[in-house]
Amino acid sequence: MSRTDPDSCPGVLRLHDAADGPLARIRVPGGQLTPEQMQTLAEAARELADGNIELTSRGNVQLRQVRDAAALEERLTAAGLLPSASHERVRNIIASPLAGRVGGWADVHPLVPALDAGLQADARLAELPGRVLFTLDDGRGDVSGLGGDIGVHAVDENSFALLLAGADSGIRVTADDAVELMLAAAHGFLELRDGQWRLHEIPDGVTQLTEHLHTSRPGLETSTSGVEVTGHHDIPIGWLTQADNRVALGAGVRLGSLPARTAEFIAAIEHPILITPWRSLVIADLDEWTAEQVVRVLAPMGLIFDANSPWLLASACAGAPGCAKSLTDVRADVAEAVESGRVVPSGAPQFAQEGLDAEEVVASGRQHWSGCDRRCGRPRGAVTDVIATPDGYRIDPAD
Repeated sequence: MSRTDPDSCPGVLRLHDAADGPLARIRVPGGQLTPEQMQTLAEAARELADGNIELTSRGNVQLRQVRDAAALEERLTAAGLLPSASHERVRNIIASPLAGRVGGWADVHPLVPALDAGLQADARLAELPGRVLFTLDDGRGDVSGLGGDIGVHAVDENSFALLLAGADSGIRVTADDAVELMLAAAHGFLELRDGQWRLHEIPDGVTQLTEHLHTSRPGLETSTSGVEVTGHHDIPIGWLTQADNRVALGAGVRLGSLPARTAEFIAAIEHPILITPWRSLVIADLDEWTAEQVVRVLAPMGLIFDANSPWLLASACAGAPGCAKSLTDVRADVAEAVESGRVVPSGAPQFAQEGLDAEEVVASGRQHWSGCDRRCGRPRGAVTDVIATPDGYRIDPAD
């Protein structure tokens, strides 16, 4: 598959002209935010955009209806959220949010700044398409199944499997050499691509890139014991006891839209913040008393600390008025469905239906609501699709 149209993935310096106004996408490698950076985003959302911070499925954030692009660029640069003009759109790095704190084989978070710095230091890698995704999995399997192009997956405390297009390449690497090998794979992708945006689009791309790495780096360790990569929907929610006996709080965000005022309260906690690829947050390194106060304050503001909340089952595309292709305001429809009890954890088997009014839609389990058949933002794995058509909603059950 060869692309003839240019990669139009938005950033801060190249906004997307959405139906409701300019949209800026801000890369947050590894989802790692300082309290000061969260405060900057909250102020920018309130003063320069529509008042909300959108969380994306790559652990990045977006601001809609940007009114002053120059002022936004200035603020983000000062906060360290725009460290490179040339490489801003290629800094797509997802890491296991709980790594080094709760479970997993290895703490992959130190690899994030190293990989980010390596990307920015190499002028050629600015040519990577903005859709290329790097994944760093601590071995629990939470991010390896999210469709990355180049990733590492811990198999023990100091050994990683190299994943290419989400599959185990058979190559093994130590933690010390993981970043260097991922950067080499990124160069190999650039040599192989012929307009393609993703590694899986290159015919026999994984085999070609694996052979390229063996040729360019003789002596690479290999293994015949493969890592099984599957998609998980295991959002870290609620009270999570860290290995050091401190507390991490996982907080769901309704449809991934975080109000600026709520973000300011999160920043005021003055603890590390992690944006997850499930459009949620982790607030880390809390003592028990502080964690209790955080839940007491932020739960009434809409953050979700209950792992059984139906809000965690539903996702949606931008919908109208944000997207000109959307046939309806799907976010309003899914919100009403959740609040009225029509998004249910489980029930009778879901059957295909069509021609439904919004208030007639009842769906169980994981579900994604879309304003058209493109199904933008659809999560991976078994998901029931609720799709707007000219004749009403259509339900396509999960496979």
